Amino acid sequence: MIKVGIIGSTGYAGKELVKILLNHPEANIVFLSSNSFDKKKFSNVYPEFEGIMDDILIHSEKAADKFSDIDVLFTALPHGLSFNFVSQAYESGIKVIDLGADFRLKDKEIFEHWYKTKHICESLLDKAVYGLPELWKDKIHAAQIIANPGCYTTAGILALAPALKYGLVDPYSIVIDAKSGITGAGRKANPSLMFAECNESLKAYGIASHRHTPEIEQELSQVYGDRIYVTFTPHLIPMQRGILATCYGNLPTFCTQDEVYSLYREFYKNAPFIRIRGEFVETRFVKGTNFCDINLRIDIRTKRLIVTSSIDNLVKGAAGQAVQNMNILFGLNEEEGLL
Repeated sequence: MIKVGIIGSTGYAGKELVKILLNHPEANIVFLSSNSFDKKKFSNVYPEFEGIMDDILIHSEKAADKFSDIDVLFTALPHGLSFNFVSQAYESGIKVIDLGADFRLKDKEIFEHWYKTKHICESLLDKAVYGLPELWKDKIHAAQIIANPGCYTTAGILALAPALKYGLVDPYSIVIDAKSGITGAGRKANPSLMFAECNESLKAYGIASHRHTPEIEQELSQVYGDRIYVTFTPHLIPMQRGILATCYGNLPTFCTQDEVYSLYREFYKNAPFIRIRGEFVETRFVKGTNFCDINLRIDIRTKRLIVTSSIDNLVKGAAGQAVQNMNILFGLNEEEGLL
């Protein structure tokens, strides 16, 4: 059994992680940490777990005392709060899967510019592997620190990676228009996320400034082989969970829709959680799953490729992908506990 510790277990992603791991045949949760609900039962925070997960939550300051009892540590914290835990776990020889943003960007200056936070673990950036299994499975298997991708980035990168790999689009023409459910903003109290503020409304935010932008650019640049930039605009939509990303790129040469579908299927032939669909994708088709659904269309009139992708932001966009990475780290079937 893989012995697991979770720091930040009572956020939305942390809760989803607990739910998945409780049903994982090879995982055993050793401890759950939460500063907000220290010394309370997990089932006091989420009553649907009563009789299923009644463990007492511990403060994060005590988590390191239990590192010797675990094989892998999940950190599900806001940016800037994972540095010390990841560093301590790394020094203890424990594998770490960080669901936050602290180790996703390889350039310290880029991180500090976009997140307005000083990076205090620069020496570990080269040790961390970006945990998108569909692109970097071999690297993930050999890593000790996994930087679990963001939700918007997962949807955008998976939608566009084959197009850039095969030269289907002009890399400097890419536009990503994405919409997310409210859980993507976390569980913190925020007036802009209240029901009365969000319901019956749709808004763009973080225009030309969203923190997932450099993450998308970093990974797509690696796929393409040269530095690229994208226009990324996120939107908040009044539903609990799910992301729909509509991505556009100009076609440098004409290709048919069938050719595009063939190339995408080839690219993802060994990716069990990618479904290339002929019909349009919807968030309800992936809700509660670790799948990413992708649809492809050629706009002959404007000579553009239009790719839509859909994921559950809390599963493939967070906890499910983290467990997928855990499976790869420990040599298990990639799909273990996720179907």
